[in-house]
Amino acid sequence: MSKSELIVGLDIGTTKICCVVGETSDDGTMNIVGVGESPSTGLRKGVVVNIEQTVQSIRKAVEEAERMANCEIRSVYAGIAGSHIKGTNSHGAIPLKDGKEVDARDIERVIEAAKAVAIPSGSEVIHILPQEYIVDDQLGISDPVGMSGYRLEAHVHIVTGAITSAQNIIRSCKRSNLEVSDIVLEALASSKAILTDEEREIGVAIVDLGGGTSDIAVLSLNGIVCKSSVKMAGNKMNAAIVRYVRSTYNVLIGDSTADRVKREIGTVWTEGQPEKTVEVKGRNLVTGLPQKITLSSYELEMPLRIEVERIITALQSVMEQTPPELVADIEKNGLLMTGGGAMLDGLDKLITSRVRIRAHLAENPIEAVAIGTGKSFEYLGKLYDGFVSYTNYSSR
Repeated sequence: MSKSELIVGLDIGTTKICCVVGETSDDGTMNIVGVGESPSTGLRKGVVVNIEQTVQSIRKAVEEAERMANCEIRSVYAGIAGSHIKGTNSHGAIPLKDGKEVDARDIERVIEAAKAVAIPSGSEVIHILPQEYIVDDQLGISDPVGMSGYRLEAHVHIVTGAITSAQNIIRSCKRSNLEVSDIVLEALASSKAILTDEEREIGVAIVDLGGGTSDIAVLSLNGIVCKSSVKMAGNKMNAAIVRYVRSTYNVLIGDSTADRVKREIGTVWTEGQPEKTVEVKGRNLVTGLPQKITLSSYELEMPLRIEVERIITALQSVMEQTPPELVADIEKNGLLMTGGGAMLDGLDKLITSRVRIRAHLAENPIEAVAIGTGKSFEYLGKLYDGFVSYTNYSSR
């Protein structure tokens, strides 16, 4: 395959690196031709803490995707997430001389006017997402080019992130012999993979549960209305299982064993569900000898619920900040869950019960961010990115 035919999305997460290769067709749709995954060892809570380990993980995921797609990957669209990501709404306005027609240069001018807001220290603009334009008194315009008027206004959503976090993602990719075509906010990337254009327009909520952080976002008019990030996800669930086994049985198990237990029998909703059990081996803390114990899904419900409670509290807070008219749309569309942590048994039922909005798992929840990051190339040209040049960041 030629390089021009391929689009590659890279999800650099706390627990795994996922690389997805898509081949674009003549009608603009994307067909997935390669997927690669690798355990992530160089990130903590969504932030790169060890570049060399991150590079090794990226290379493994990319090599696996290359073998499946039978191609050589040279450039990627990389996702970014974490608690350092912030969003704010802004407004800009410019005069139009003598009722002239709006052109591309006017769009750039009004976006620059809307950009004139204070940016948090140590942060940089990642995306500027136009939500609507106003020509004189005409509201709700999505594309004002060619319209005539005396005043052009723009409502935009500005997404910022830590400069160092973005730089470290780019450096990790460059050391993996990959050029970064663009950086994409993972909440937007997920929406591109799992939502229709209509759903993104009218309003929807996405809960992305990764390994180190869980991100919650309400999207509407291509912008993020409300967002929250919680440092609680799959790794904390594993740690809760380790603590429970230690305190209850005086047996120490490893994190990988706890992860297996979570996947096989972990649940936060046992009502009406059959009991499941799994046998695990650990080290008895009194004798120091190996010991086998049998764990039940029923006994793990409460330890896991305690951890998940933090996500539900953050979700409730986001919904309280959401305008009532959007809440009505979200109640109709439901809450979409992505990420590996979203696959925890019973999580959809628990969120639905507590938040009173139907929660359901997205298709391909694990690969959603990587797929959406690749698909984002279709609309990145419509965004106004804050980074001047990714290639200027040193790879050393």
